[in-house]
Amino acid sequence: MMDNVSVITMFTLSGLSGTNNYRVILFALTLLCYCVIWLVNLTIILTIIVDKKLHEPMYIFLCNLCINGLYGTAGFYPKFLKDLLSTTHVISYAGCLLQGFVLHSSVCADFSLLVLMAYDRYVAICRPLVYHSVMTKQRVCVFVFFAWLIPIYLVFMGTVTTSRLRLCGSHIPKIYCVNWLIGKLACSVSIANIAIPAFNYTFYAGHFLFIIWSYVFLIRTCLKSKEKRAKFMQTCVPHLFCLLILFVCLFFDLLYMRFGSKQFEQSTRNFIAIEFLLIPPMINPVIYGLKLTQIRNRILPFLTSRD
Repeated sequence: MMDNVSVITMFTLSGLSGTNNYRVILFALTLLCYCVIWLVNLTIILTIIVDKKLHEPMYIFLCNLCINGLYGTAGFYPKFLKDLLSTTHVISYAGCLLQGFVLHSSVCADFSLLVLMAYDRYVAICRPLVYHSVMTKQRVCVFVFFAWLIPIYLVFMGTVTTSRLRLCGSHIPKIYCVNWLIGKLACSVSIANIAIPAFNYTFYAGHFLFIIWSYVFLIRTCLKSKEKRAKFMQTCVPHLFCLLILFVCLFFDLLYMRFGSKQFEQSTRNFIAIEFLLIPPMINPVIYGLKLTQIRNRILPFLTSRD
């Protein structure tokens, strides 16, 4: 067993097998998508940073959500683009762990930031009189700090546990690395490798339930006031769309990774795998940019200035 551990320094990614005939087209489309992701997220980030009127809790959380979108996609697209131009699709042991860490921590940070945005909307609509005393600048900074720290710490612990496994294989049937697939290559089952992911899943399931709970109160409150209904439609609907998009993309990926049939076409499997790396980081900034009046009013003048 120990000999196998010393031999496995590289993993083989098999997700791109059979794409030789349309690899150039796939590379061009992927590069275009990655450029669009950078453009839309960077536009929101710079708009919020430059305009001091947007230095409010909701926009600060949105800015961090866009930064996290760039962070997560940076763990996938550069390596994927390189693989599309290569005939061999391998990744080093350390690189595989790093990629898994970036992707996992980005998803967890997404949920943490969406929870903060839900809490911010709950206080703003359900408890407007105490909003400014609750969502102070100092408290918002603390919230953002822990929204990054906790996911990074939890995923780091999971990555450390995965790195201690003795592996008896090096083949990963996907276009990127995730800890669960690395764990499937283990020679023996580790209790820590089961307990830590189970805790993480439970912890972030709690995040999702908290968001549902906050929206129950939001909807009940908004039904009593026409003004609050308008505020809900403007600020909460984009957040709800972003949450549903992320949840659906992750749900299908996790469901297929654990129970999916190998009879699906490889292209279908690849699309399911990259949904959460394509749709949320591209759509979220567009939804917020179009729906939130203050951001839209600052972006449109730049787009129409040449006319």
